Amino acid sequence: MLRIAILIDGAFFLKRFKYKCPNLNAKDPKVVTDILYKTVTQHVHVMGKSLRQSTYLYRIFFYDCPPLKNKGHFPISEKGFDWKKTEKFKFKTELLRLLSKKRKVALRLGDLYLDHDEKWTLKDGRLKTLIKYCKEAEQNTFTDKDFKPNVIQKGVDIRIGLDIASLSYKKQVDTIILISGDSDFVPAAKLARREGIDFILDPMGQVIRDDLSEHVDGIRSVTINLEDFQTLSDSITNDTPSP
Repeated sequence: MLRIAILIDGAFFLKRFKYKCPNLNAKDPKVVTDILYKTVTQHVHVMGKSLRQSTYLYRIFFYDCPPLKNKGHFPISEKGFDWKKTEKFKFKTELLRLLSKKRKVALRLGDLYLDHDEKWTLKDGRLKTLIKYCKEAEQNTFTDKDFKPNVIQKGVDIRIGLDIASLSYKKQVDTIILISGDSDFVPAAKLARREGIDFILDPMGQVIRDDLSEHVDGIRSVTINLEDFQTLSDSITNDTPSP
C-alpha cells in the first residue's frame, strides 16, 4: 500500500489557480476549495495507477496565513481603510473555514505582518511607470490602486520544512507530493529523499529553477478543467485504500 501525504503551499496555489483554471471563479472560496480537493484526488489516483499499487491518503497539509485585520490609510489619497471589510479578507476567512471542515485536511497557519517602515509598495509592473515619470517629469499618474500592502509572511516555510522532516523520520508515508514552486524547500526535499521518501513536486505548470528539479524524484502537474469541476464528488470519505 502506497501511503501519500500532500503538502500545499497555499499562497502559491491561490496565485496559480487562475492560470490553471481560467474558466472557474478564483474569487469563490467554495470553487477554490473543491478544485483543491479535486487536485488532491487526481494526484492520489495517478500515483496508484502509475505504480500499480493501492493508495492511502495520509493527510492533506495546507499552509497559509489568516488575513490581515489592520486598519490604516491609503498612500496617495490618505483615505482610511479597514482590512476586515475587504473582499480579500472575506475570501481568505471563508476559504480557511471551508478547508478546516474538509476530510483529511490539516491547516498549518503562519502570520502576516505589515512592514513597519514601508507599509506600502508598488504593484508589479508599476515600477516602469515610475521610472518613466521621473525621467520625463510628467504629472503624477499614480493612485491608491497602484500600490499594495507590504506584507511579510512568517512561519509558513518553517512549518512545511518541519512537516517534511517529521513525515520522513517517522516513516509515516512513502510519498510526499509538494504543491509549490519555491526552491527554499530544496534542503527539506533532500532530507526526505535520503530517508527513502519518494518526493514529487507539482509546480502547477510553472517553470521551476534547476536546483529544485534536481532534488526531487519527479515533477507532475495534474489538469483540472470545467468538466472535472462539474462532475466533482468528494471521494475522500473514509480510510479505505483506493485501488
